Amino acid sequence: MIDTEPSQGPARPPGAQVRKKRKRSAPIAAVLAMVVTLVAGQVVPAGAADDVVTGQEDYRPGYHFSPAENWMNDPNGLVYVVGTYHLYFQHNPSGNGWGNMSWGHATSPDLVTWTEQPLAIGQTMNEDGVSVEDIFSGSVVVDHNNTSGFGTSAKPPLVALYTSAYTQAHPTLAGKQAQSLAYSTDGGYTWTKYAQNPVLDRDSQNFRDPKVFWYDGGTPQTSYWVMIAVEATDHQAVLYRSDDLRSWDYLSTFGPANSVGGIWECPDLFELPIDGNPDNTRWVLVMNLNPGAIGGGSGGQYFVGDFDGVTFTSESIVASSEPPQGQVVGAFDGSWDGWTVRNEPGNELSGPFGITPPTGQVEGQSVVTGFDGTGLVNSFVGGDWPVGSVESPPFVIDREYLGFLVGGGKHPHVPGGQLGNEPPSGALLWQGFEVAEASTLADLGWTGTGDLAATRSPSTSGGDYVIGGKRLNTWEGGPKGDDNVGTLTSPAFEIDADHLSMLVGGGQRSDADSQVLQVQLLVEGEVVRHLTGPAAGALNWRSWDVSDLRGKQAQLRIVDEATGGWGHLTLDHVVLGNQAATPRSDETTVNLVVDGEVVRTATGNDSEHLDWTSWDVADLVGREATLRVVDNNRLSWGHILADRFTLTDEPVTPTAEQYGWLDWGRDYYATVSFDNVPDGRRYMVGWMNNWNYAGAVPTTPWRSAMALPREVALTDTEDGIVLTQRPVDQLDTLNGEAITVPPGAITEATHPLDVQGDMLRLDVVIDPGTAVRSGLVVRASDGFTVAGGAGAGGGRDSEGTVVGYDARSKRVFVDRTRSGAVDFHDDFASVSSMPVSRDEDGTVHMQLYVDRASVEVFTSRGTRTITDQIFPDRSSLGVSLFAEGGEAELRSMTVTPIRQSVHLVNPVDLDIKAQAQCISGRVAISVTARNTTAEPLEVRLATPFGSRTAVVAPQKLVHQSFATRKAAVTAGAATVVGTLQREPGAGTGPAPRTWTVPYEALDCVT
Repeated sequence: MIDTEPSQGPARPPGAQVRKKRKRSAPIAAVLAMVVTLVAGQVVPAGAADDVVTGQEDYRPGYHFSPAENWMNDPNGLVYVVGTYHLYFQHNPSGNGWGNMSWGHATSPDLVTWTEQPLAIGQTMNEDGVSVEDIFSGSVVVDHNNTSGFGTSAKPPLVALYTSAYTQAHPTLAGKQAQSLAYSTDGGYTWTKYAQNPVLDRDSQNFRDPKVFWYDGGTPQTSYWVMIAVEATDHQAVLYRSDDLRSWDYLSTFGPANSVGGIWECPDLFELPIDGNPDNTRWVLVMNLNPGAIGGGSGGQYFVGDFDGVTFTSESIVASSEPPQGQVVGAFDGSWDGWTVRNEPGNELSGPFGITPPTGQVEGQSVVTGFDGTGLVNSFVGGDWPVGSVESPPFVIDREYLGFLVGGGKHPHVPGGQLGNEPPSGALLWQGFEVAEASTLADLGWTGTGDLAATRSPSTSGGDYVIGGKRLNTWEGGPKGDDNVGTLTSPAFEIDADHLSMLVGGGQRSDADSQVLQVQLLVEGEVVRHLTGPAAGALNWRSWDVSDLRGKQAQLRIVDEATGGWGHLTLDHVVLGNQAATPRSDETTVNLVVDGEVVRTATGNDSEHLDWTSWDVADLVGREATLRVVDNNRLSWGHILADRFTLTDEPVTPTAEQYGWLDWGRDYYATVSFDNVPDGRRYMVGWMNNWNYAGAVPTTPWRSAMALPREVALTDTEDGIVLTQRPVDQLDTLNGEAITVPPGAITEATHPLDVQGDMLRLDVVIDPGTAVRSGLVVRASDGFTVAGGAGAGGGRDSEGTVVGYDARSKRVFVDRTRSGAVDFHDDFASVSSMPVSRDEDGTVHMQLYVDRASVEVFTSRGTRTITDQIFPDRSSLGVSLFAEGGEAELRSMTVTPIRQSVHLVNPVDLDIKAQAQCISGRVAISVTARNTTAEPLEVRLATPFGSRTAVVAPQKLVHQSFATRKAAVTAGAATVVGTLQREPGAGTGPAPRTWTVPYEALDCVT
């Protein structure tokens, strides 16, 4: 049984051995003698040093694709061509933030080993070198019949349809988005833009993301190309048809439907058999959206239905849930009914809530949907600027749940925060920068370097929530805006109080970023404290505890080495005092207040659609409470929607949970499928990031990775026809030797196991038993405990990602709130969850894929998935089991190491050639591979006409001529696999590397 004591520190000494365990009563730590650590694709002793080398930077994925450097977002143009998978992607070739949008390119023979290629399709520049056309998302098709005329029937072209986002520098199409075309005649490596672009223009600023496929209507007359694209802000998919990929005719429109939060983007449409039956099929329409996804922010939904070549008809559109039965505390149908309204004094429209409850959308607002009855709480009266609150009369909680409808902006309550912007008491340094009109920072003793001359500051613009009229702003403080680079340094001052507080806004760069963007505290010339901005225009209070520096002389320095988007900082009102500043809570929230304290809170999801949510208030039954709806945000999505507060006996199921979601996590967006995959398989790839914080994730010199390629299918369930997903089979080629964890009871504690690693597959079956929560922890530091919280168990720096099952809510969850680096953005630390039914035997099955910066969870036979990024310390490698509130049972568990396959440290390398040759009137396929590495390789040569395997010494070659017995062959490809030969006991080594080498068609008769 699994009955170790709760973890209080390092669970085991390094250097132990994994062995099968017999029934025992002693803790695991007392029985095990060795720990096996699976890191970077090799088995190494626990505690061995990790050298940071190319391909093993902090947070660099080992088997997920990421570009070598610079920004990446949406996957584009996914296509399979003659043995090679092509992944194009939105890319900034010049920086690590969004911008200069172009198509990057990577190729793979197997979807798991990737080679980055040169830039595929770049921006269009005018004669002054200014972009007039950015290259947004799109798709690529193989034009087998050369309908476009860009190739030949023997050598069909690839055709890319993409969105031209015309910049303000374009002479005729400035600000528009239209669909354009490019073609390739060399297999997708180089591209030519069509001279007559754009090929489809709707005179729209939000028409984008074309996905194109060949529709087979059964006859030549009823078969044609179909494009599905979006009118993003209208929540509509628009469909067109073409015979030649150049001219397009309108077919139909689908939407709005189901989730309409944020905007719709990156659609897809394809047909799949149900449970593998080719005579019973449905069409799947995929629609990504941002924000408004089930996990918060970016995500993807899907619809199941029929497509007749003209119109998509969904059978999976969900009606709003019925209001629950119970005691209604607030309904807002015509009056406030005793609620206290506190609108902003002096607002001419009585904003933000109005004199009476609004009856839907108000002036300047998009359509509001999902509310009940004739009115609702809507704080958009007067726009996002006014702030205020409404509060219910006191009521007694007499049911176990409180359900209500909520929508609007996603700005959570900050515990302990203030609703104002009051500074702390203390000494105001440098007059709060409120110098006389003709004075500058130089007059206060500040000095500047680079673009940031002290004589150009302070500024009178830039940033919100400043105090007074002036502030330091490195955008305004130089001639280049966000591209200003330099420093501003204060004169020396004595630290004679415990806290240094200031208002800070502007851009954000993590400590790992090569571009430094910081406010720094210097003592004797050394940086002793530092912080960066919030990636937001709103300034908020930040404080340092400087009690240990009392009596020291110090300076404040602003360092701005950042260029591009958000490449600036704003600073105001620096106070030295004995109390820290209270951060402002820029919330848009619904709060349950008991004895003056907020005991439950909820916020919107950046959507004008209201949906049900519930609080479990069983512990508060019999207590008197009020409901307080707060709008304390003046900026984007700075409003809250709420309606129909009801005390109930059961939780209310959100309508959104009945929609079809591609993923329930935070980091799976812009998901689209490959064209032209053999055997009719449907493979999909998503961007593993979220627009809420994508520009702030702490990686350098690259930003973003792709999720694992997944094969999707349809299955018929009691809930209808749903999509299933599983990682592609090719991923199994990276598996090392699996380790089996013996079954047994999981007592109420956190139990470190005897395996560790940063790249793992875990297959787990748990019976929750009497436990309220049970599951496992991955990427855990020594001493991490699930129940510990910050500062408990392994201490404040203890970290781990918790994946488990909550028996009360019947949900599988991923908790990354203590997963490592989480403070780089306010929206990152989060818990993702999804409803999951137990199997008939009461168990829960989970399959986890863990990489250096991600966790992907598959459960419910692939109908439920969660994809979340994590950023743990490279030393946090532990795996644990846990139970809370009772005892669970581990039925089975295997831990499989996964070898690195992308950005290999010492990749296997071969110099390969393949060609078709005529020998005695018959075609032979000649394949040669030279071993260019320093170690022996096992090399397998394979063609459709035979294969050969040989061990090849360094700098030697293997050659084989494969007879076809044919006078002519069409174009094809040879497959070559190289595997490093290792001595026994030398470890598993890097993953095999696979090449696909095309050869051209040959006719030995003509």
